[in-house]
Formats: sequence, C-alpha cells, structure tokens
Amino acid sequence: MRRVAVIGGGHTRFVTHSPNTSLELLAEASMDAIANSNISPKDIQAINCGNVLGEFTDGQGMIQSYLADDIGCNHVPATRFEGACATGTIAVRDAAIQVAAGVYDIMLVAGVEKATAMDTPLATRTFAMFSDSRYENPAGFTFPAVFAMLCHLYASHYDIPLETLKEQMAQVSVQSHYYGARNPNAQFQKELTVEKVLNGPMVTTPLQLMDCCPFTDGAAAVILASEEMARKLTDTPVWIAGTGQASSGHLASQSRYLPRIRARELSVKQAYKMAGIGPEDVDICELHDCFSIASIIAAESLGFAEFGKAGQLWETGETKIDGKIPINISGGLKSKGHPIGATGVSQVYEVSRQLRGDLADQGRQVDGAKVGLVDTLGGDGVIVNLVLKRD
Repeated sequence: MRRVAVIGGGHTRFVTHSPNTSLELLAEASMDAIANSNISPKDIQAINCGNVLGEFTDGQGMIQSYLADDIGCNHVPATRFEGACATGTIAVRDAAIQVAAGVYDIMLVAGVEKATAMDTPLATRTFAMFSDSRYENPAGFTFPAVFAMLCHLYASHYDIPLETLKEQMAQVSVQSHYYGARNPNAQFQKELTVEKVLNGPMVTTPLQLMDCCPFTDGAAAVILASEEMARKLTDTPVWIAGTGQASSGHLASQSRYLPRIRARELSVKQAYKMAGIGPEDVDICELHDCFSIASIIAAESLGFAEFGKAGQLWETGETKIDGKIPINISGGLKSKGHPIGATGVSQVYEVSRQLRGDLADQGRQVDGAKVGLVDTLGGDGVIVNLVLKRD
C-alpha cells in the first residue's frame, strides 16, 4: 500500500442562507483546492463527492457528475457518498484507500450541503431520516432527543449531577465559539459566556439552544495524492497515516454500551493501530460536536480522558490551544457550522492546515502540531476516524 497525502484544500465560508447553489459552492471549494495544490483540473483522475440532502435542498441528484463537468473534469469517474453527518469523512477515507491501492494517483474529495434552504420542519424531518425510520423516528427520536437522552444516561451512569454536567457542556460551547470567532470560515463568529448558554432557550431537557450545532450551508474540498506525486507538488505533504470506520446500528442494539458509542471505540482503535500511535500522541483533534454532550462522550472513547471525566478537560482548559489535547480549534460543528456532506472534509482541511502551520495569522495555530485526529459521527452510530501526520 502506498502512502497518501493531503496536498491542498479549499473551503467556502459556512453560512446561513447562502445565495449560491450547492453546485456553485462545490465548484468554489474544489477550484480553490486545485489551485492550492499546484495542479490543474486535468490532473484529477477521480472525484468523491459528499452530499446528503441535495434532492430536498436543490432538487438536485447526481451532483457529482455536474461538479466534474463544471470544473473541467467531465470524463473522470465521479461518485456520490452518503453516510449522514459522516459523509465527507467516508468519502475521504474511500479516496485514501483507492490512492493507497494504486487505482488513482490524484483524487479530489469534496462535500457540500445547503441545509438552511429548507424550513425548520422539513430540515428536522430530513435530519431525522438518519435515525431508524421504523421505531425511533415515529417515537419522536430526532437527534436533539437522542443526545438529550445520552445526557441523562451519562449523568446517571457516572453519578454526575445534571447541573454539573450542564455547566461542563456550557464550557464546551464557550470554547467552540471562542475559536470560531477567530475562524474566517465559521458560521458564527461571536464569543459566548457560560451564563448565556445556561440561560438560553430549552430545546429538549437538558439541552439548551447553545448546546446544539446549527443547520449550515457550505462546501469544503481536499486533494489527495500518492507519495510520488505529493513529493513533486508540495514541500508540506500531510499524510493520512491511519483510518478506521465502524457502525453501531439501531439505538436499541447499542443499549448495553450507551452513553458510549461502541463504533467509535472500534473505529479509532483501527486508526491508531494503522498509524502506529496512541491517544497520547495526538496533538490536535477535530471531533464531532453536534451537541455539547457529544464532545464529552467522544473525548472519552478517543482515549483523551477516563470515562465519566472528560467534562473536566474543558473545565480546566486542557482542550484549549495550549492545553494537553487541543480540540475543535476551528470552532467545531457548534460554531464553524455543520453542512452535513461537507463536515468531514472540512475537518480534514482544518487538521491538515494545523499540521502545516498555516493558522498563526488567525491566532489558532497549535504550536508544533505533528499528529492530528479527525472524528466524525453519522446518524445513530457510523463513525469514521482519520489520523493525519506531517513529516
């Protein structure tokens, strides 16, 4: 298997109510990625495209084919991926496997969503399609309800007072917005206080509005290349050193593990083993903080804290830029935004820029970062993890 590198990327601003179509957003991010990788469209041999809700938001299926045409890659294989919120990361992982296997030398991976093109009832309904439609959805298990349930299970299982857990979750949101305010691509560029989070509107007990990530419009893209090509095109390749993916199925199938997501523990173990590292080696992590409790749960399964103790990482500042394990220095889904099909690609884009040292001018650079971890959750429990390294 060949080594695979991220050699460049592109990223639109994540916004509410973009005036552009999904295809226009995709093309913008993709052309930026091509330009930043010192290649031309004719160098791309295949395209992986993440898009989940295009039929609802744009009335557009098969968007990958039109992307290829619009950016001058009309005859290359173009494939659309769907894995709920993990869509973009699945597309990156699949491309990495294809390049590593020698099928292609250079691939474009791009993701997009225009979630705010739908009104709230339709958006809520379409997001809920990625829970179980036979039992969970009819019972009212939208994803805010799922993560509210996980809050209660977490507090009960680890004997943490719910008010203490809510304060820890508020710290998660406050930190995300602090760094989001410094990210020019973030949807929300305004800092929060703990008091504002705790005094916000209730969504579903105990989750309040500022515990929840937004619907978002935006696109992101990265270029993957074999080692031979990467060495010719850039002096700062970022290697995809490890990948993992696992699934958990219905919530009922996970009952013996909840509030832990068993698929995450299996997936990250694969990625760590392939990369030859452990959690103690990770310098920067972009994890899936669709809700503030999701950050706490994820940090434990990724190995950054003992089970029941991850909230203390945010309380003590260990997740900040100069902490033990910097987490979501992009602003995360909570502040940067969550355009479903683009989210995982955006995480890869952010980690690769951190490992190249590109973010000092934004005040978000983790000094000396050499190893990064991407963690993305889709639906009830599709998890993808990627370990990225610099030379």
